[in-house]
Amino acid sequence: MINFAFAVFFLIITPGPGVLSAAGVGAAYGWNAGLKYIFGLFLGTNMVGLAVITGISFWVVSNPFLRFFLLFLSTAYLLFLAFKVATADKKVSFVRPRSKPGVLAGFVLQPINPKAYFVNTVLFSGFAIYPENFLLEVIVKFVILNVIWIPIHVLWLFLGLSLKRINLDQTVSRRVNFGLAMSLVFVVVLAFISGIKQN
Repeated sequence: MINFAFAVFFLIITPGPGVLSAAGVGAAYGWNAGLKYIFGLFLGTNMVGLAVITGISFWVVSNPFLRFFLLFLSTAYLLFLAFKVATADKKVSFVRPRSKPGVLAGFVLQPINPKAYFVNTVLFSGFAIYPENFLLEVIVKFVILNVIWIPIHVLWLFLGLSLKRINLDQTVSRRVNFGLAMSLVFVVVLAFISGIKQN
């Protein structure tokens, strides 16, 4: 359970379309618009989680090979993402939307966000908390996921309200990117350790 919570934290806090756009909404449109947008993201990410669970969970849980294979595909994507983040030379900046978004805009982002599917696949197939009780495991994972997800997104919204753009020199920017990439690699290691123990 602790490994799962660490994985959730590092996967969510690492910049992706959801947190960066939440910061951008805060920077461009303020607190109220940002909270509405985050509520949409919240609904969307939980919908993606349910889609992942209802679509693959039965086969994943009952077939150790399939579970490991999906874990491998998901973590391969995360390693690719970590490489892209670590080698990015651009300064860290928030994604700024062109028009005022609301709940619907946040909700729609998650089903078209590839990271949301990969992250949910890693979290729901890579960390067995109660392997003998699938329903209990799903409920506990959703609770842990949302308890961590909400404050992290509100934090990014606050950062967006506080800063229009982060201006860092190239050396500091590279260090930030490297640190974010290492967070993703840490999650991959935790997921594989958990996956190997289950097989």
